[in-house]
Amino acid sequence: MAYHLLEYVLVDDYLARRASWREAHLALALEARRRGDLVLAGALADPPDRAVLLWRTEDRSVVERFAVDDPYVRHGLVTSWTIRPWTVVIGEEPEAAQVGPT
Repeated sequence: MAYHLLEYVLVDDYLARRASWREAHLALALEARRRGDLVLAGALADPPDRAVLLWRTEDRSVVERFAVDDPYVRHGLVTSWTIRPWTVVIGEEPEAAQVGPT
């Protein structure tokens, strides 16, 4: 299974502006979670200038569609976003790495 990180760069007043679109944003994220595509999501703190969403899907277009449809993106709370493949070395994918002799 492939992993992708979706990173948002947020506007300076993100916390003040997000209330109007938070419910729709969370509904979109929860639906992706229910499908099993979205693993973790949240904003970075101190300062809250970025958000990171971890996806587990072979289909990168699932992540792209989320970003394009996200109310935070559509309403300008996200100034830019990137999707990068993430190679898991330790964690949910046991075949990804072996540490030490078996």
